[in-house]
Amino acid sequence: MKIGNFQINDNSPVFIIAELSANHNGSIEIAKETIRAAKRAGADAIKFQTYTADTITLNCKKEDFLIHGTIWEGKYLHDLYQEAYTPWEWHQELFETAREEGLICFSSPFDLTSVDFLENLNVPAYKIASFEITDIPLIEYVASKGKPVIISTGIATSEDIELALNTCRKMGNNDIILLKCTSSYPAPIEEANMIMVRDFSERFDVLVGLSDHTMGITVPVVATCFGAKVIEKHFITDRSIGGPDASFSMNEKEFSEMVKAVREAEKAIGSVTYELTQKQADGRVFSRSLYITKDLKAGELVTPEHIRSVRPGLSLHPKYYYEIIGKKALKDFTLGDRIKKEDFQ
Repeated sequence: MKIGNFQINDNSPVFIIAELSANHNGSIEIAKETIRAAKRAGADAIKFQTYTADTITLNCKKEDFLIHGTIWEGKYLHDLYQEAYTPWEWHQELFETAREEGLICFSSPFDLTSVDFLENLNVPAYKIASFEITDIPLIEYVASKGKPVIISTGIATSEDIELALNTCRKMGNNDIILLKCTSSYPAPIEEANMIMVRDFSERFDVLVGLSDHTMGITVPVVATCFGAKVIEKHFITDRSIGGPDASFSMNEKEFSEMVKAVREAEKAIGSVTYELTQKQADGRVFSRSLYITKDLKAGELVTPEHIRSVRPGLSLHPKYYYEIIGKKALKDFTLGDRIKKEDFQ
């Protein structure tokens, strides 16, 4: 499948997404600089979140709407999202900034009106956030637009994942990427469970990736080795500016290091082949082969005292050792001479 001008398949480079989320601190200029920094850091794409406090929750102070057990402890949902949202009137300008930087730009919608809004901006793909994987009407509407759908799985059971995938496919949309995600902020590395990336690919027959909330580069590198074709990380110019997502977002230097490590991991993975590279072939000079270790006259029988398997590997293969022992030399040899099978009878 293609997202913008980026081809994503089993053999493509990893598609690396910088997630802006709330890391603009209410300033469009910070948002623009974050986009530019993401480009400098090596991102392929920048992703927004398109909602308002009123499209994602209710302005209600009942206990149900009070957050517990996260870094946003004690906040009401409406207050958090009012602080965190990216104003819709910024989107056009931010998309233009991304295009100027050569970054692919898309977003996570959180209700049907945000999908309509993003359609007017001609987004090349949609992202379903982890907490929205159970919002089947939203997934159905997104899938109906016929664009690639990236789905995070942070709170999902296998049944939730199956239902979301079947919803997309029911709408005739098979361009799906499933992201392993741990919905903890920041996420402990011991809960990353990266082997699930490979399991997603095998179990659900889709392209797979990672939406990562751990700090550091280890988890993205491991995900790459398990077959992730998409990696998404929250990105911020400087954590000191604060904001709801600052504590689990990477700065430019950290993101650059991650990109470098992922690209090196891709090179290291390589492909299944038993053909030797030129460097490997050249290195065979240091393998073993059979050499004369004691002067041997024509007509003499070869004993273990006359030949050994030693470095370098320029003489006869060691597999012929027992075939040569006991045979008669057809010419004279001195210490260090190479041998051939036809030198003996």
